[in-house]
Formats: sequence, structure tokens, C-alpha cells
Amino acid sequence: MNRTASLIAVCMLFVVACTATPEQRPQATGITFLHLNDTYRVGAVEDGTAGGFGRVVTLIRELQAEGRDVRSLHGGDFLYPSLESQLWNGMQIVDAFNFMDALAPMYVVAGNHEFDPRTADHLVEAVRASDFDWVGNNYRFATGEPDVDRALHERFLVDAGGRTIGFFGLLLHANDGGNDRDYVPTEPDYFAYAERAIQALDAAGADLIIGLTHLHLETDVEIAALRAEYPQFMFIVGGHEHEPEFSELRDDRAAVMKGASNARRIWRIDVSFDADGVPAIDAQIIDVDETIAPDEAYAKIEEKWRGRLLERFPFLTAQVGEAAVPLDAREVTIRNEESNWGNFVVDQMRGAFGNPKADLAFVNSGTLRIDDYIIGDIAFEDIGRTFGFSSYLRHMTMSGAQFREVLEAGYRGTGPSKGYFPQVSGFRVCVDRSRPEGDRIVSLQLPRDQQWQEIEEVLEYSVVVPDFLYRGGDGYTFPPDREASRPGSELVYLVLDAIINAQAEGQAIGAPVDPANPRIVILDESGAPCWPE
Repeated sequence: MNRTASLIAVCMLFVVACTATPEQRPQATGITFLHLNDTYRVGAVEDGTAGGFGRVVTLIRELQAEGRDVRSLHGGDFLYPSLESQLWNGMQIVDAFNFMDALAPMYVVAGNHEFDPRTADHLVEAVRASDFDWVGNNYRFATGEPDVDRALHERFLVDAGGRTIGFFGLLLHANDGGNDRDYVPTEPDYFAYAERAIQALDAAGADLIIGLTHLHLETDVEIAALRAEYPQFMFIVGGHEHEPEFSELRDDRAAVMKGASNARRIWRIDVSFDADGVPAIDAQIIDVDETIAPDEAYAKIEEKWRGRLLERFPFLTAQVGEAAVPLDAREVTIRNEESNWGNFVVDQMRGAFGNPKADLAFVNSGTLRIDDYIIGDIAFEDIGRTFGFSSYLRHMTMSGAQFREVLEAGYRGTGPSKGYFPQVSGFRVCVDRSRPEGDRIVSLQLPRDQQWQEIEEVLEYSVVVPDFLYRGGDGYTFPPDREASRPGSELVYLVLDAIINAQAEGQAIGAPVDPANPRIVILDESGAPCWPE
């Protein structure tokens, strides 16, 4: 059965081209790495049809049956945020990782969400319960618990396939979207820390060096250039982005790979060495879908935590409303384009501070965590999974020019699935990503007198945003001369109330995204018309 959605032959090494025939390629020693990142569920997503550690376990067992030495890698973000993490601080994921580690050694780097809590209690508990290994170079654990703090490996070497494999790990600094916590001091000079780590691993005799990171893709690509000096530095596998990313291996640059969140698409990386000990990699991205049967033994982990969840909160399965149409809350949609679930959520924000409603509102897509469809009956659990953490709202006024400048932050950078991508209400926006950052909004219009009009730069508008964004989260910067209200209504309760009220009136909620009247347009080509005629 062919489970590979796409094959990216990264078999380049100094003397082997990707066009080489199988007979010309070096014989593999049988080392395989499976890489995951940004996983928030013990089970699968998309109504059970995609992702899930149970399917990854099946892949591990199949590869081991082929005689491969399998190792699992994780690029960070797993303890938080999720509905379960609000109860057990990520211990359900630690339990899942321990199961996987017992089959195939697992190595992880911390992501920014590992440090969502302001105190270190959760980290102490998680690390002490971890059978898998934590790797980090530009950060350290400073919990005050010696055994926990020592558990983070700064220089990490393992033996696999008769070779010495070296790992280094890097984490986002607070200035780049990480969490500023006293119990995890983090340094921002990623390149310098990577270089020192690679030098140390090289001196220790590593035959292959792997970067395990939770950084922005562009930072990973910069670090990958260190391969020009250290040819055994072959690839970086990372997290933070939630859709697959790939940067090819070259003589002067290591390959960079990231998978999809919640193990929907993961990387398989086969490593081989020729007779001279020169490494090569062959990488493929694998769709973890219904073609892969979940492991029956792992299913007991899912059942255990599901049982505990419903025992604690049996009302989670209770119906609170009905969706008029399928509500698309998948990350691949909500972090890249207009989503009808995003529309419904952000529409509630405009009325959070009474009537009349605010003129404008937006929410960062990273606030909406369910990564699934909501179809038919809406359960309380659907709301709980959407809001993995608290999101209080702020109300303010600002000029049209100021609002445009603030919103530009939602369209910076490159690549798919950014958590800062905004879902919007009260206006429509057209974006050209080929333009320079800070000047990508081509058109920003509000409904006036039954027609759309460009926002007036000098006019004042009322605006509602999450407190997280107002305080600088996800790279948004609000004008310092504009005071906002104190943190008000929590978004989860606004959404829940709206759904329950609709049900009481016999109404279903939600509507399809209207292609004739879109809220968000991302132009495919520069100069294309923004709005349907």
C-alpha cells in the first residue's frame, strides 16, 4: 500500500545526485527518523480521519519489522494548549510519548507553548515523568529542581546503526513569539548557539548532526548554511509552522523539514552511509490518514485519557447547538484564508462591549485550536477544544490609518499556516503578498450606506481585539497613544452564549463563506482585481 503523498528525494550528498539509480546509491545501514511537530491531541483529528499517534505507532512497528533502527523526533509544542492540558498540564501527551519511546527512542525540543504557564510546576512534573529525552542549546531549565534541570541535554549524542548521531536543539526567544519565563531563560542568537553546538558535536566525533528546532522557517534556513563548514550537518527538523515545509539539501546548506500539526503529515527520513562513512538522506513526507490503521495497543492510551476526561466532565458531549453547514475550523483553512467558523467567532467580538457594536474586530487564528470540522450537532467539547486557553477582549478607538498599520502584521512573512493570520469582522481586506512587508494591504473596506467604501485614514473607528494581541502577542503592535478598556468578556463565553441562544430560538448557526462577498482575499498575482464584480 502506497501511503506516501509525495516523495521528495533528498538523497543528495557530495557524490550522489538525486537522479542516481538505486544501484548507484549507497547501501543504507537502516536508520530511520520519523519527525512530528506541534501535536496537541492524544488521538486523531478531522473526525478521526487524520493524524494521531496511534497511526504513527503503526508506522514505527512496520519500519522495525523491515529491520530499520527507528528514532522519533519532535519539534516542540505538545504540553499546551489543549482542552486536556487545562486539566492535566500535558501529562496525557507525556504518557503517549512514553509509549512511543518504549518502541523507538524519542528526542524532543521544547516549543514556546511548553511554557504557557507562568510557573514551573507543570514542567517539573512533565520532565520527571518523561522517558524520552529533551534537547536544548539556547535555553535551559531553571526550575530549581536539580534532577529536572539536568534532564535538558545541551550536547546529545546517541549510537544508531553503528554510527554516532549528534543532536542540538533551539527554541524561540520571547522577542520572536516565545514565552518569557524565569524558569526557562532563552538566548536569541540562534546562529551562534547552533554553530557552537555543531562544533562541539563535531569534536565529539558525530558522524551525522541533526538540528531539532522550534524556530521560524527563515531562521532554520539561515542556520542550515553551517553545512558548508560541517558536511555531516545534514538536516534540521523543526516545528512552529503547522503545515509541511521543505528546503532542499545542498553542499552548502542542510535540508530543512517541518510537518503538519497533530501528526497529519510527518517526515520519514532514511539515513545511509557509504563505505567511506559519508552520510546521505532520503526523505519523504507521509500522509497520516485512514490508509494507516491505528495501533491497537496504543488505543488503550487514548481510551484511558478519554475516559478520564468524560469522567471529570460528562457534560462535554452535551449538545449546545447545531451547525447549519459544516464549520471549517481546520488549521489548514483558518490559518490561511477566511473560515466560516472564524467568521462566527469574530462576529461575536464586535458586540462584546454593548450596543452599538464595534466597527471592526479581528482575532489571531492561533486562538482557535480545534483543528477539525464541526458538523451537525455542536457539543460543549467543540467549544472547549476551540479555545485552548483564555482569551479576554479589549475595546479601543483608533484612526483608519492606525488600524491599517496594525493589521499589516497579520500578513507578514512567508509560508503557510501562521497563527497570527487574522479572522475578521466588520470589514473586508485584500492582500498582495508580493508587496513589501508593511504595505501588503491593497484594499481595506467597510460597509457604508449599503455599499463598500475604503477605510478613511483620519476617521475614528471602534475596535475589539484579544488582550493577547493588544499586549504585543503574535507580533501585533498597537498605537501607544490609544488607551484600551480593561480586559473584558472572555471570548469562549461569548461564543457559547451565542450558540445556546440560537438553539433556544430554534436556529442553527453558521453560513458558508460567500465567494461573491469575501471578507479576506489573498491575491494570486500582483495587480489582480481584489473584489468580485
